Amino acid sequence: MSPTPDQTRQTLAFLQTVHPYDALDADALAQLAAKFYAKTLPAGTVIFAQGAPLEALYLIADGTVEITDVNGAIVSHLQARNHFGERGLLRDGTAATTAKAASDLQLFLLPATTFKSLLRDAPVVARYFNRTGSRGGQTSGLMTLHVADLMAQAPVSCPPEMSIRDCARLMRDNRVSSVGVVRGERLMGIVTVRDMTNKVVAGALDTARPVSEVMTADPVTLPPSALGSDVLHEMVEHGIAHLPVTEKGRFVGMITQTDLTRHQASSQAQMHADLSAARSVAALAEITARLPNLLMQLVGSHLAHDVVTRKISDVADLVTRRLIRMAQETLGPAPVPFCWAACGSQGRREQTGVSDQDNCLILHDSVTDDDLPYFEQLARSVCDGLNACGYVYCPGDMMASARRWRQPLAVWQGYFDQWITRPDGEAQLLASVMFDLRPIAGDARLFEALQSGPLEQAARNSIFVAHMTSNALTHVPPLSLLRGFATIRSGEHRNRLDMKMNGVVPVVDLGRIYALRGRLSAVNTRARIDAGIEAGVLSEAGGRDLLAAYDTIATARLEHQANLVQTGQTPDNFLAPSSLAAFERSHLRDAFVIVRTMQSALGASAAKR
Repeated sequence: MSPTPDQTRQTLAFLQTVHPYDALDADALAQLAAKFYAKTLPAGTVIFAQGAPLEALYLIADGTVEITDVNGAIVSHLQARNHFGERGLLRDGTAATTAKAASDLQLFLLPATTFKSLLRDAPVVARYFNRTGSRGGQTSGLMTLHVADLMAQAPVSCPPEMSIRDCARLMRDNRVSSVGVVRGERLMGIVTVRDMTNKVVAGALDTARPVSEVMTADPVTLPPSALGSDVLHEMVEHGIAHLPVTEKGRFVGMITQTDLTRHQASSQAQMHADLSAARSVAALAEITARLPNLLMQLVGSHLAHDVVTRKISDVADLVTRRLIRMAQETLGPAPVPFCWAACGSQGRREQTGVSDQDNCLILHDSVTDDDLPYFEQLARSVCDGLNACGYVYCPGDMMASARRWRQPLAVWQGYFDQWITRPDGEAQLLASVMFDLRPIAGDARLFEALQSGPLEQAARNSIFVAHMTSNALTHVPPLSLLRGFATIRSGEHRNRLDMKMNGVVPVVDLGRIYALRGRLSAVNTRARIDAGIEAGVLSEAGGRDLLAAYDTIATARLEHQANLVQTGQTPDNFLAPSSLAAFERSHLRDAFVIVRTMQSALGASAAKR
């Protein structure tokens, strides 16, 4: 039964408050609202069971829905403006969980076929559901990326009456090779550097004439929903290097051949090939300068956040190994075996667009005083090279270039023994960093000999675990007393959230404690939480909620950094809540609440021990 006009108006008013629909233009949203239909269900109704065919995407208008897994464990409670069913629709059309009305319920349903058409036709909706519904994301190849993820944002434009001279200055000042000629927001034509050369300079044209006389009128365009393959086809077919992006005639972006080349050069496979062939620090630095574009490309491909950070960290690993090899080409082979290990975000494989270096050297116990200068030169060469490649020196000097962090295995074992038996403030900090160690190059057996003992010793020491737990709870999510956002109050980052120290770090700290309590060797945060669930260190329901919260927080952080890169800015960790849609703000706040709840549970558990 089709909805009445009055029902459609009510649906439209509701959808205007829900992301991602609030990002659609008015006409598209009005048409979509007519496709939804309403359903009222009493409390206790099973909406669908795990494995059942799904008829629609579900959107809660009012009430609460309880989601349970195949074992009957509660996964989550969903409330107004939450979707459910999308995971099964994106997979094979059958329900991945069971959904039950926990209260009287009002729902809006979008038929499955309409939902799939919407994903195809509306990139903003596709990005949202591919991010939240499927952790695997889409492939990162150019062929499958949407134009919206490739194009330059806020493209440079000018009116047709502007003089050729002023247009040339506009291009120079903005460092662009093309300008869209617009009247209002409607694209009338395009002017390129080639036009300036061939039509103006070669034709000795008066530069006071209007730019409309040299523009290409009614150029070939593509919509934001087109694919990267469409861009290539149009450029080749028409012999062009600049392609405007329009939406209903409105000029919204520009893609150039340079953008495509940069995208291809920034791909991880290409970077790995280029890094492997590099023969100098300067060459390595030139390649790692592409990392912000790689980050933007990976995030734009809607890969899960842990996949993105793994790929970014893999680049750091390769750079480190190349620098070690370069140093040894000068210094010669090492006099005794060694292991270069990374800690911090690189150790956890969680590097983003903002990363310093944290590393150390574990030397074989046969090392002599005569051997030490070799390793000092090796460490200094690698750390200096990493800094030149954008991995800046650690502010706390936790690097292999510092003598303290360049020691024989026996000394390292002594370090951990001291930190565990006498857990003062510094010991807790150092242990927190060093429990994230991961071997990068050299003899991994040295790392394995170091890893096994301290983890078991630490887990047995209840006083150390208690101190580590207390230390882990010092970083809290940015929530106010009323569970709103507690933003930074002053300074250059005023009214923003620190998505590192108050966002991901509290979850990283929780993951480390779970690993410690469960004697788990995993280092990556997500892997630690997964292993903690499997080992029974935390409940299935609590663990799944924490994973979902971590995914939300870490994804918001990466998307913020990618957005900065796309607009020509340097990525940072400071997110303005006002930059998010209401729905995204709500989910981010809910994620922080979950983390705070898990911290409270950990604190209460520690108090009972």
